Amino acid sequence: MKPEDLTFDDRGLLPAVVQDARAHDVLMLAWVDAEAVKRTLETKTTWFWSRSRSEYWNKGATSGNVQRVVDVRYDCDADAVLYLVEADGPACHTGERSCFYRSFLAE
Repeated sequence: MKPEDLTFDDRGLLPAVVQDARAHDVLMLAWVDAEAVKRTLETKTTWFWSRSRSEYWNKGATSGNVQRVVDVRYDCDADAVLYLVEADGPACHTGERSCFYRSFLAE
């Protein structure tokens, strides 16, 4: 399968789940289009589409928290991708390792 063969929504996007390749923690969720997936496959670092800024962004380009891609998988419907990464630092803009550090059930 090629990136352009994935099933994108009406905006040309699909969700990208980023997971630590070793610890298996979910680090973040972002949006990608076919070009962002291609850039990720070519550079072996994560690329996303910023819906708020309408531009591509390479995780770690400004923060130094680069995510090196170990594998890129897609789900059974080809409408979501999973990036397995080795991360140089926190994934969250708050400084937390994962964007999923809050819980409704755990206090």
